[in-house]
Amino acid sequence: MARPVIGVTCYVEPAKFTVWDMPAALLPYMYVEHITRAGGQPVILPPAGDPSSLVGRLDGLIIAGGGDIDPARYGRVAAPQTGYVRKFRDEAEFGLMAAALRAGLPFLGICRGLQVLNVALGGTLHQHLPDVVGSMDHSPAPGTFGRIPVRLSPPLATIYGDSDLTPAHYHHQAIDRLADGLEVTARSDDGTIEAVEVIGAPFALAVQWHPEADEDGPLFDALIRAAA
Repeated sequence: MARPVIGVTCYVEPAKFTVWDMPAALLPYMYVEHITRAGGQPVILPPAGDPSSLVGRLDGLIIAGGGDIDPARYGRVAAPQTGYVRKFRDEAEFGLMAAALRAGLPFLGICRGLQVLNVALGGTLHQHLPDVVGSMDHSPAPGTFGRIPVRLSPPLATIYGDSDLTPAHYHHQAIDRLADGLEVTARSDDGTIEAVEVIGAPFALAVQWHPEADEDGPLFDALIRAAA
């Protein structure tokens, strides 16, 4: 049986590899490993051309982590802490998100992917979460994941087989106003929205944490099952 084809968005950033130092389309390899382990075939989707035109050729979609969304997309002026905004990536991923939702494509948003989903449907973001919750726990240090307990409700509790989880976090932004059409499926103890689903969609979930950073990957397994 052919593996379901899973498109994954990616970064475009300066990178050093072997003898080279140049802009590169790149993705942490943990995503590739989890998709492959779960039985899918990963295909990286750089923010170039019109990736939304590929939706009909995909069996599933992941919008991966990355820098901040341009706050102008939700009617705000950029805060001093907002950074790594890549407007070309916003353009590509918002178009891709809209096309995937129209097509009912199985979808998993991770970190930035949750924020793209919320803003695409009309929601807003807290631009610097420490100013809201009073701690740096969600993003403790550059390049360091934080571990914060979250409380899950269905369908995430069903996927994980538990209502309590302590996943890897690395985010300084989060949902402020929840978009119409989304339902909250996880929160942390400080009230931060940590996961949502699209109401009425067969499989359209997004989490604020980084499931690719853990050895087990029930979210990836669930996406591949939905895409198969």
